[in-house]
Amino acid sequence: MKNIAIFASGSGSDMQSVIDGIKNGQIDGKVRIVITNKNGIFAEERAKNEGIPCKTFTLKEYGDHENRDRAILAELKANNIDLIVLAGYLSIVTPVLVNEFERRIINIHPSLIPKHCGVGYYGIKVHESVINSGDTESGATVHFVDCGADTGEIIEQVKVQVLEGDTPESLQKRVLEKEHILLPNVVAKLCREEIK
Repeated sequence: MKNIAIFASGSGSDMQSVIDGIKNGQIDGKVRIVITNKNGIFAEERAKNEGIPCKTFTLKEYGDHENRDRAILAELKANNIDLIVLAGYLSIVTPVLVNEFERRIINIHPSLIPKHCGVGYYGIKVHESVINSGDTESGATVHFVDCGADTGEIIEQVKVQVLEGDTPESLQKRVLEKEHILLPNVVAKLCREEIK
């Protein structure tokens, strides 16, 4: 069984998909801690409802990303974390964490990387970019995290057709449904050590 930390910045629906995957036996792991970078987000409520410890590390509190990641690293080590899942975590992860958890940090991004990703591409902005580009398909990508923005090795992708008349909001909804299948599938494979 792998000890998992989930990082979140918003509602935590991707996080919930992993928790549900553990509860239904799909994932041989345990979420030891939820890490957030903002106070008062719904991901905190989800963690509380599941009885999972949740700690918030704000930039304001630590001054810069490296200092914050050093504090987070201490928390991860105290919980013997094997795998970090970035599930809607809207903050950069520095080499402090990347080097310590090489190929053990994954992120889910709501597009088909290498399209519509990188700095500034998050949330609804990704889907606006897809629609504005005229692309006929989008999707979601799970990738390993390196020191760049959405530049790590791709693990798996799932495609979603862009329909005539789609709005960024309608596309986002359909992509999110696929994310909730893709992410727990990849986490399950990592926990079984099927992805090297």
